[in-house]
Amino acid sequence: MTKAAAPAHEPQWLTAEEQRIWRSYLHATTLLEDHMDRQLQRDAGMPHVYYGLLVKLAESPHRRLRMTELARDAKITRSRLSHAIARLEKNGWVRREDCPSDKRGQFAVLTDDGLDVLRNAAPGHVAAVRNALFDRLTPQQQKSLGEIMEIVAEGLQPNEAGADLPWLR
Repeated sequence: MTKAAAPAHEPQWLTAEEQRIWRSYLHATTLLEDHMDRQLQRDAGMPHVYYGLLVKLAESPHRRLRMTELARDAKITRSRLSHAIARLEKNGWVRREDCPSDKRGQFAVLTDDGLDVLRNAAPGHVAAVRNALFDRLTPQQQKSLGEIMEIVAEGLQPNEAGADLPWLR
């Protein structure tokens, strides 16, 4: 039996403080996402990801986006988006339209009913976000959190063509 080659460099393990911060981050983000999901399921009958899709469509010109762009913006696979849009279509909140310039492309379009659902869900959602996050932080902590999250997101969002990201496949 041959031995596997040892790594060229020992990993730079997290310090005890870095490990504490990392685990606190994971714990908090898991709880926050669960809190948002439960609130939206209870009050609007939809998961958080569907709410996010409706918001993206509502903020788009003519309340429509190409499906590939919506998947990219939502950071979900095209397959997961297709399933979500099918559920939203079944509810009458979204419809699909063929793209006239690209026979393979489709648009997701927020319907008037979908916009009404979003308008009705938004106040409770905003209250849940405020209560779970912003009301617990000082203005300086809010500013720091925003700056930190922008730095992290910027580092994880490759701009080069061909990046191997699930929502680009």
